[in-house]
Amino acid sequence: MNEQRIYKVLLGPHISEKASMAAENNQVCFKVAADASKPEIKKAVEKLFNVTVEAVQTVNIKGKTKFTKNGLGKRKDIRKAYVKLAEGQDIDFMDVE
Repeated sequence: MNEQRIYKVLLGPHISEKASMAAENNQVCFKVAADASKPEIKKAVEKLFNVTVEAVQTVNIKGKTKFTKNGLGKRKDIRKAYVKLAEGQDIDFMDVE
């Protein structure tokens, strides 16, 4: 995987109540590109954060249909990845450049 693709796979961390509960089990949640595969996500996390990834679980979330003043609108679909890190490793997003 080339260097440019690594930065396009991970779009950012996903912060939610469920993600913070998963953090207690040594998991981190990321928003990822819609066409990203599990091996790509694993390689991107390992290269960018210098950690060992044990497993990757992905989920596709369909955007909600909403009524607007112009009629029906639709929010974007997103893809999330729950990444399980090896024992004793963690990612501190405040230290990442």
